[in-house]
Amino acid sequence: MRAVVQRVSQAKVTVEDRIVGAIDEPGLMVLVGVTHDDTTAQAEKLAAKLWGLRILDGEKSCSDVGAPLLVISQFTLYGDARKGRRPTWIAAAPGAVAEPLVDAVVTALRALGARVETGEFGADMKVSLINDGPVTLILEA
Repeated sequence: MRAVVQRVSQAKVTVEDRIVGAIDEPGLMVLVGVTHDDTTAQAEKLAAKLWGLRILDGEKSCSDVGAPLLVISQFTLYGDARKGRRPTWIAAAPGAVAEPLVDAVVTALRALGARVETGEFGADMKVSLINDGPVTLILEA
């Protein structure tokens, strides 16, 4: 399981001009990619890491200040463009595998006490954000 985490001052995701998830205060915007052999245990580990990651202002975490997270599925995190000019998506898990695991990350975050907004799995989403810092990390679980 792979995540791109950005510290943001605000972020939103829209589908067909309809806002499906948004945070309007400092927090984290998280793109989550799933590969074929990922597990629920990895999803829970990723959630715990996100909740405690000390990258907010003053080296605080979401758990320290109750900051929100916007979690969006992103199969292209497992794209491979090392050969040629067209990426391959072979390493990305199919929707039937990926969707429950992205949901598991969200569920685990909420169980930890997080306020979580989400995108819409499989939709053509438009994501906008203000990256604060900028701070962007890649996590593997």
